[in-house]
Amino acid sequence: MNLLLDTHALIWHCCDSSRLGRAAAAILMDGSHDVFVSVACFWEISIKNRTGKLQMPATSQAMLFACEKAGITVLPIRIEHVLAVETLPLDQHRDPFDRIMVAQASVEGLTLVSNDGQFDGYDVKRIW
Repeated sequence: MNLLLDTHALIWHCCDSSRLGRAAAAILMDGSHDVFVSVACFWEISIKNRTGKLQMPATSQAMLFACEKAGITVLPIRIEHVLAVETLPLDQHRDPFDRIMVAQASVEGLTLVSNDGQFDGYDVKRIW
C-alpha cells in the first residue's frame, strides 16, 4: 500500500507516535509500505509555526531531515494535482492544504493517513 501522511500524521509519526491512531501506527511500523508526504505539509507547518498556530517541537527543515532518515518520500505538487483540485466538491474541505493532499492521493492512488473524517467525503481511502 502507498500512503500519504496528512500534516498532523507526519508530525505525530516523527515526534509523538502515541498520538497516532492504532491502525495508522501499525501500518507505519510495518515498513513494507511506501510512505509519502506532500510538500504542502512543509508549507503548512512553516506558515502555522511562524504565525503561532502550531507549536512545533522541530523546524520544517528538521522534519524534512526526519522524513529522509525514515525513508519517507516528499511528493511535489504537480500540475495534475492542481487540476484535480478543481474537480473536488467544495462542501467537504475549504482548507487548501487538505484539498491538495486529497487531489494528490486521488491522482497518485495513495491512501491518506489522517484522523480527519472529512476526507471520507472524497473518493480516496483513509486510515487512522
